[in-house]
Amino acid sequence: MRDLRDRVTRFVADRVVPHEADLDAGGAAARDLLHRLRQEAVNEELWGLPLPPDLGGAGLSLADYAHVAEAEGASDHAPAVLGSTALLDVNVLGSQAGQLRRLARGELTLCNAMTEPDTPGSDPALITTRAHPEPDGTWTLHGRKWFVTGADRADLALVLARAPAGPSAFLVPTDAPGFHLVRELPILGAGGQWELSLEGAPGQLVGTEGKGLRVVGRRVRLGRLLRCLRWLGQARRAFLLMRERAMRRSLSTGRLADHQLVQALVFDALLAIRTTRPLVFQVAHLLDAGRDARDDTALAKVAAARMLQQVSDAAIQVYGAAGLGPDTPLPALFRTGRMARLLDGPDELHITTVARRVLA
Repeated sequence: MRDLRDRVTRFVADRVVPHEADLDAGGAAARDLLHRLRQEAVNEELWGLPLPPDLGGAGLSLADYAHVAEAEGASDHAPAVLGSTALLDVNVLGSQAGQLRRLARGELTLCNAMTEPDTPGSDPALITTRAHPEPDGTWTLHGRKWFVTGADRADLALVLARAPAGPSAFLVPTDAPGFHLVRELPILGAGGQWELSLEGAPGQLVGTEGKGLRVVGRRVRLGRLLRCLRWLGQARRAFLLMRERAMRRSLSTGRLADHQLVQALVFDALLAIRTTRPLVFQVAHLLDAGRDARDDTALAKVAAARMLQQVSDAAIQVYGAAGLGPDTPLPALFRTGRMARLLDGPDELHITTVARRVLA
């Protein structure tokens, strides 16, 4: 896997990172750029590496793909460019064959609409969005969702709603009547998250009515691992920037790298990365083997979130004021690190859940 990982690393650094600002801007120009970069990934035989061969992918096992996912993580845009974002969708929508191939080819994109303004996101059983069965066998959805990533450019939304038999998962076309974007929700100054309303929007049931938490659970378990792997890649990017700054920046008293407090920041950041990585890869191997990885996933998720926040913060400290400005990716990396401690369940949820099982 080393050669493949290194090829992905070079592709992300040479083809994706230079275009991050253009991709962040959105709009028609960003879509055209994304299409061009995806074609380059196809030409380099780097497209859809974790996807099944019958969907045009390379069929990497989860344990092997973990190395690639870490390399992709250096840029938020790399998974979309390389076609691996569809892995979650393919995993969840295994029975929705009509959309799978288009999702795998990048022709359709899907957003995840789970949390609600007035409902604790860490307890999906309390959702208030309702799904009503119609006489003709279709469903209509009513409710509000928020912090939905990429809802403005997605073609489909996976929505968790309460049906008569209990929480259920539905696919809703984002251009359908009754699906409305309410407002964008900037996070620490950055956009990309949305609040939306469902006012009689049509929904297609995914799986079995009343079993929506199982559908969401499959997505969340794999999603947590993929996030952790990509956070490792982002932390490595911050660490390399910090190391370069320390070695090149000179003061009247010498290089930053010669100061013990800077050395301590570098050491602690490296320690955080090196001790977190085995936890994350352990989860990949357990899931790949079909084993129970609940505690391991929780441990890895908390460790990886803390690690990214720590390393990006240390890099900003070494950069000084320049680390707060627009000339480096450090503000975005720090923002991701802070969000990481809430995404896919806050730290407190994972800590208490594991502790209760250990102490039972």
